[in-house]
Amino acid sequence: MNSRFVQIFFSEYMIFIDVLTLLGVYFFIRLSQDQRGQLYFWLPFLILIFTFLYENASAYTLYDFEFNKAVNAYFGNTEFPMFNLWLNNVAHLQIITILYFFLIKSWLAPSKKKYMNWMLIGFVVSSQFIQFSGIEPIQWFQPIIFSIGANMILVGSGLYFIGFMANDLYLNSNPLKLVSFWQMTFILFTYSLTYIHYVAMPFLVTYNYELGRSISEINHVMNVLNLAILVLTIAAPMLPRLFEREPAYGYC
Repeated sequence: MNSRFVQIFFSEYMIFIDVLTLLGVYFFIRLSQDQRGQLYFWLPFLILIFTFLYENASAYTLYDFEFNKAVNAYFGNTEFPMFNLWLNNVAHLQIITILYFFLIKSWLAPSKKKYMNWMLIGFVVSSQFIQFSGIEPIQWFQPIIFSIGANMILVGSGLYFIGFMANDLYLNSNPLKLVSFWQMTFILFTYSLTYIHYVAMPFLVTYNYELGRSISEINHVMNVLNLAILVLTIAAPMLPRLFEREPAYGYC
C-alpha cells in the first residue's frame, strides 16, 4: 500500500464518509422491515450510499492519474488532466441535487409538492441542455447548472419553513427534536455557504488555486454534516430521547 493511496483514501474526509456510511448501514439494518420500506428512511439511506460510492470513485480518479487523464482526454480536456470535474458534475451537481429535491419534497405538504415537481423538471431539462449544448461542458466547471439547482433547493427549503410556521402541528412541537428541521436547516446552509465556491471556482483555479482549495474545504465540512444528519434520520426510531415523531408527513 503506497503513500499516495493512503493519503487519498485515508484522508480525514474519506474516513468520515466511510464511518458515517457504516453507521448508516448498521442502523438501516436494525430498522423493521416495514420501516425500511418507508420513504422517510430509504431515501436518506439511498443518498448516503450514493455519496459513499461517488466519493470513493472520486478518490480513485485522483489516485489513478492515467485513468482520469484518459477520461478527460475523451471529453476534450487535455489542459487540466488532473481534474475529475466530469465525475463531480454528473454525480454531485446533478444527481445529488435531484436526490435532495426528492428529500425536500418528502417533507412538504401535498399542496406544495407540485412546486418541487415543476422545479425538478426545470432543473433536469435546463441542466442537460446547458451541458450537451456545450455552454458548460461536462469536463469543466458548471457554475450556471449549480446556480440553477442551488436556487431551486433554497426555494424548496423556504417552502418547508413556510409550511412549518403555518402548520399548527409543527408549531406545537419542539423543532430541535424534529429530524426534518435539522435536514432542511443543514441543506439550506450547505447550498448557501457553497454558493461562492462553485460560482467563483473557474476564476479561482485560474488566478488563486490555493484559495480555491481552501474554500472547497467548506463543501467537505457541510457534506459531512449533512451525511451525519441522514444517519441520525435512519437511527431516529432508536433514539427516542433525542427525536420526536414528525407531527405531519413523517413516519408513524
